[in-house]
Amino acid sequence: MKEKVKKAISRRTFMGAAASTAFAFSIVPSKVLGKDAPSNKLNIAVIGASGRGGANLKGVQSENIVALCDVDMVRSKNNIRKNSSAKLFQDFRVMLDEMDKSIDAVIVSTPDHTHAVAVMAAIKMGKHVYCEKPLAHSVYEVRKLIEAARKYKVATQMGNQGHSSEHIRLVCEWIQDGAIGDVREVHAWSNRPQGGYAFPSSLPRPTDTPAVPDTLDWKLWLGPVQYRPYHPIYAPVFWRGWLDFGTGALGDMGCHILDPAFWALKLGNPVSVIADTSYNPGMDFWDTVLDGSKSWKSEIADNIKAMKKETYPAASRVTYEFAARGDMPPVKLTWWDGGIFPPPHKDMPKGFNGNGAILIGDKGTIRHGSHGANGARIIPEEKMQAYIKSGLPEKAIKRVPGHHQDWINACKGGDPASSNFDYGGPLTEMVLLGVIAMRNSGTKLLWDNEKMEFTNKKTTANELIKPEFHNGWSL
Repeated sequence: MKEKVKKAISRRTFMGAAASTAFAFSIVPSKVLGKDAPSNKLNIAVIGASGRGGANLKGVQSENIVALCDVDMVRSKNNIRKNSSAKLFQDFRVMLDEMDKSIDAVIVSTPDHTHAVAVMAAIKMGKHVYCEKPLAHSVYEVRKLIEAARKYKVATQMGNQGHSSEHIRLVCEWIQDGAIGDVREVHAWSNRPQGGYAFPSSLPRPTDTPAVPDTLDWKLWLGPVQYRPYHPIYAPVFWRGWLDFGTGALGDMGCHILDPAFWALKLGNPVSVIADTSYNPGMDFWDTVLDGSKSWKSEIADNIKAMKKETYPAASRVTYEFAARGDMPPVKLTWWDGGIFPPPHKDMPKGFNGNGAILIGDKGTIRHGSHGANGARIIPEEKMQAYIKSGLPEKAIKRVPGHHQDWINACKGGDPASSNFDYGGPLTEMVLLGVIAMRNSGTKLLWDNEKMEFTNKKTTANELIKPEFHNGWSL
């Protein structure tokens, strides 16, 4: 077996350019955790007790579930039944106020547009926080949450569950070991919004106004977003495709699929991003063309304009450029969704499908699936086998017992969780910059990370960095 230089890979090495202070302090809970902290149980409250809330509740069943909050308690009935001792709330502000002394940690499983307000409220009360991905709906919100987590010294974790996997650590170790040489090109793809858990795209705002279900507090569901009438095409399931509520295919899957490249290549913030998008008016529009009631030449532009104001595109290609980082060369990363895929690659004769990415080095290529580089392999398989035979690098990155347990351990005074806000925040920012580019299709946006702005002289993209809060909400 040939001799290899084993490079020590610290967790900090891979935390990205913006995570230099990730381990600057030790987390020590202020209430229930004392001398024997690791053996004590956390008192956890869950905001958003249905949907992703169910999976998150399952992940923390070793602890005490003391409160459940959801704007529609009937939809959460199964999780309420399984956690019958928990107190029930519809408004998380009321819950935090009434149960301040009884809550140590909070899980936020709401739609994207209410992540920031719920997380910030919990952090300011000194609660440890686990928040679903993406961390927030805007770059500004992400920055404020990172700052707050550091200020209040709380343990945090973003819900990109694959970040705690074995596969993503292997990819990082292979890259550091030089298994595929210098990486200058990455392609990532997703079958969303049509594939997987599909959600609306290329739609105008509905004009009908059905009654709000009796069990739903619609104003609370809207949170800081400008009021609009209720419609089932928004809640409870299909919010991801609407600009005001979700972050589209890239926001939905980017924090999973782009995570390995972000970590292994220490990408940090891009210097530029540009998107090309495609909108399709849908069958309702084309039916009216076929029956002669509309002329596509005169009305298609108006239809697309209406769609762009409300929903994400049916398909997109987003291209990021990253500068050199230490001894790593510049990287071009391209995201593909909506059924369009990267150009053919010589080591993938069967092409692309589903969700995944390839990292292309000057000595080889790594392919992986979604959620923490699932199924990561050097391709073709002969190269993988040759690498194994030559001697794999040491497992130098700390392994964790699971994504939720990693956070629980951090709450009890252990090491910071691996996707804490100092890591998950910059990853989310990268994703959200691509989302902004999608809403400014065809314009190459130049990013100044320190000033948190695009430097293009003529662009409206900066208006999307910081949202306008409505209905009395704020951070």
